Amino acid sequence: MKKLFIFGTGVVAEVAHYHFSQDGEYEIKAFVDFRKYIKKKKKFGIDIVAFEKIEKYLPKKDCYGFVALGYKELNAVRKKVYGLLKRKKYKLVSYISKKNSISKNVKIGDNCFILENQIIHPFTSIGNNVTLWSGNIIGHHCKIEDHCFITSGVVVGGNAKIGEGSFIGLNSSIKDGLKIGKNCAILMASAISRNMSNGSSSISKISDIFEKENKSMMLIKKKYFNIK
Repeated sequence: MKKLFIFGTGVVAEVAHYHFSQDGEYEIKAFVDFRKYIKKKKKFGIDIVAFEKIEKYLPKKDCYGFVALGYKELNAVRKKVYGLLKRKKYKLVSYISKKNSISKNVKIGDNCFILENQIIHPFTSIGNNVTLWSGNIIGHHCKIEDHCFITSGVVVGGNAKIGEGSFIGLNSSIKDGLKIGKNCAILMASAISRNMSNGSSSISKISDIFEKENKSMMLIKKKYFNIK
């Protein structure tokens, strides 16, 4: 089995550990983090190694790496760590679930985290250090640039381009042929129908929430659910 270290000790690293462990291709030798963030010596019984000592304990000739970080600072933190490891000449691997429908000619870069139930159509390219959480539809001829984070339930129409470092929130949709600029923040349930310039954002109307005693809601629940 190939030896692997996971950079990160948070929830994304825990999910990555689970999937790589189930996959059976890699033996996870260590978690890695910056010294100032390490609060304990082990996680899941596996050593946590300080990044500052990585080359001593996890030499690049013996180990592959995977950066398991989220979208903090709009993906800038994950991008930074990815760059640090690349400059040290570590080979970074991608995790691609076998429970996906990905066309054979789709191109996928390194350090990608592509979870289950994706539908990715032909002639699409996915850059380096991209996360696709579960259950997205990516149309034909799309281009997703480096360091993007796409959550779940996202639909991207054909021939769209997602710029480097962008974030797309739950259940959002992007019209075919659009160009989303770099470092855009598309928040939950957005419906994007025009191009977005670099650094722009979107937010959808959030559902109203009513307390139990709200009279209008009491009438609606009585009508639909026979609640008295």
